[in-house]
Amino acid sequence: MSTLSKGDYEKIKAAAEGYRADMTAFLRAIVKHPGESCDEKMHVQVIADEMRKVGFDEVKIDPMGNVMGFMGNGSTLIAFDAHIDTVGIGNRDNWSFDPYEGYENDTEIGGRGTSDQLGGIVSSVYGAKIMKDLGLLNDKYKVMVVGTVQEEDCDGLCWQYIIREDGIRPAFVVSTEPTDGGIYRGQRGRMEIRVDVKGVSCHGSAPERGDNAIYKMADILQDVRALNENDAADSTGIKGLVKMLDEKYNPEYREANFLGRGTITCSEIFFTSPSRCAVADSCSVSLDRRMTAGETWESCLEEIRQLPNVKKYGDDVKVSMYNYERPSYTGLVYPIECYFPTWVLPEDHKVTASIHEAYRGLFGGERLGVPATEAMRKARPLIDKWTFSTNGVSIMGRNGIPVIGFGPGAEAQAHAPNEITWKQDLVVCAAVYAALPQCYCD
Repeated sequence: MSTLSKGDYEKIKAAAEGYRADMTAFLRAIVKHPGESCDEKMHVQVIADEMRKVGFDEVKIDPMGNVMGFMGNGSTLIAFDAHIDTVGIGNRDNWSFDPYEGYENDTEIGGRGTSDQLGGIVSSVYGAKIMKDLGLLNDKYKVMVVGTVQEEDCDGLCWQYIIREDGIRPAFVVSTEPTDGGIYRGQRGRMEIRVDVKGVSCHGSAPERGDNAIYKMADILQDVRALNENDAADSTGIKGLVKMLDEKYNPEYREANFLGRGTITCSEIFFTSPSRCAVADSCSVSLDRRMTAGETWESCLEEIRQLPNVKKYGDDVKVSMYNYERPSYTGLVYPIECYFPTWVLPEDHKVTASIHEAYRGLFGGERLGVPATEAMRKARPLIDKWTFSTNGVSIMGRNGIPVIGFGPGAEAQAHAPNEITWKQDLVVCAAVYAALPQCYCD
């Protein structure tokens, strides 16, 4: 049980509310600069300046370009992660306001990245400031707030670098991705699979002389579709991915049911052919594979290799995993496989219990929202999971560091035109972040 009293919680809430205008201005200052993956330099500069302004003890930018602020000098390092890259704006005609100029009214802030997920760095910076203002920092913990790069391009690459190359390994990490007022303890994983099929070209007037790679791929894709759509009955030849929700096929079926079943879909297709008057001599596809608990990259690749039509075409088929090697805005290249593991933190874990305690002490047992979101949020459990992927795939999925999710904004706003977040969310998250380390260390 935390040593924070009811009076302490009230002081934290009041301090967070007192920074509402500052957080709004900070968020709008970041948003006005485009900051897609590998082009986050201006976002980093704005964030580093704000960290220095509010009194962080140390601010640094690592060789990859991640910006880090440290507060306190205690023995336990607690990190708050916010990726500070965004996706593009898509079709500008779908926006009713300028995505970089943005807008604000009494309750909302609009602009690209407001929910996904620049609001998270804003609440984290001010959560740390509140700890300092109220004298909550002590010899038990030190806080790290990090604005990470390239997440939209390659989830978790930034933290793989931070852990392996910067040599920083926190006790746990709060992912500040948007959670619609909830506390999220896991997500499905994903991986990017490539299937290549060889054929033999010939003149299109006599296709029987060749070996059409597109036709072979069409057979394989029917099997891939069956993986996604079939049931798992004993009589089913290609058992669907739903089988992983069953104890019979998956020892981790309980967490799989919590996270949801895996999925697979064809996301891209490529071919080569001498001309439009010829049989295609190669065909390749990209497969987007979402993984639940109990699935690994090895099991997912083997699942494709064992499909009937993949086996039928034998050595003419290659199943592999993509790699990512795009340079960051600093020019650094840090290659990694396009594998983003599933992760889930137990509901009874100390980190889950600590953030739950901090939230209850501040705001009670239900999600909070403005009138436009309150009913939808309160209808959902406080402790839940993400639909999309986060940097947790590396922090916990690859490196075993506990991750818990709590962040301003809404998952449904991610990558959408007319993206918004809510000022109340910034305030609530800053307050919870300020209280959490004390709850954990006590």
